[in-house]
Amino acid sequence: MSDAPTDASGRPAGGPGASAPPEPPSPAAFHLGPGHVIVHGNGAFVAEFGRSSVGLPAREALVGLPREAFELMDVVYREGRPLARWIDTPDGRRRLVVVARRDPVSGETYGVTTHLRRVDTTTPAPGGPDRSSD
Repeated sequence: MSDAPTDASGRPAGGPGASAPPEPPSPAAFHLGPGHVIVHGNGAFVAEFGRSSVGLPAREALVGLPREAFELMDVVYREGRPLARWIDTPDGRRRLVVVARRDPVSGETYGVTTHLRRVDTTTPAPGGPDRSSD
C-alpha cells in the first residue's frame, strides 16, 4: 500500500492523469425578489464588492457591473431558466452565470443565484450548448 498523495479520484496527485488545479474562488451571491436584494455573498463576493453590499439591491451595490448583468438577472428571475453571458467589468471580461432560486413545491421563483467567473478565454469551452443570452 502506497502512502503517496492522491487526488479525489484516487489517482496520484500531480502525476499523469491528475486533475487540473481548482478554479480560484470567484464571487457568488444569493439575491431575493425582483429587485435582486443581496442576501448572501461568499468570501470572494464580499472581497470584491464589500460587506456593505449585502442587504442592498444589486443595482445599487454592484456598481462596477454593466447594465447587461442586471438585465440577465431580470430575465432569469422572470423566466426561471438559467442563463450565462460574457460581461465587461473593471477587472476584465468575465462570465456571469445566473440561476433561478425556486421553491421545490410551488415552483415559484423567489430569487436568483449569481456566479461571476474568471474564465480562461484562450481555451475553448467543453462541448455542449452554451445556453448564453448573447
